[in-house]
Amino acid sequence: MFGSNDKSKGNRNQGNVETLIGPRVVIRGDLHFSGGLYVEGTIHGAVIADESDADAVITLSERGLIEGEVRAPHVVINGQLRGDVYASQKVHMAAAARVSGNVYYNVVEMQAGAMLTGRLIHSDAPLKQLTGPKDNAD
Repeated sequence: MFGSNDKSKGNRNQGNVETLIGPRVVIRGDLHFSGGLYVEGTIHGAVIADESDADAVITLSERGLIEGEVRAPHVVINGQLRGDVYASQKVHMAAAARVSGNVYYNVVEMQAGAMLTGRLIHSDAPLKQLTGPKDNAD
């Protein structure tokens, strides 16, 4: 319905939406997905891509809201996200993106106007950077 079955065009999920969360939908609980997920509604819970799907894409529309962590290879944010983001491939924060949480990324792209209240942490960052300074109360 939303995507093409022709997989000969390279990345099968680039631009293809296989699952749509409409603007009047509210989900309470964790959501596991594969392929392309487009969120226009509200999700109160974690959104997690299937580990076996290296091309999974979640797109949060300007009207969408996620309260919980997001874990996916490709994350596109143009709405409100309150929670940490773990993107093994790429994070794209569009102009209307409002993120409250840390963003763990391999590649990040932010457009003018995107707002982040949290830290950008590269996936190759040493553990010391991820956990902060160590207490030396020996």
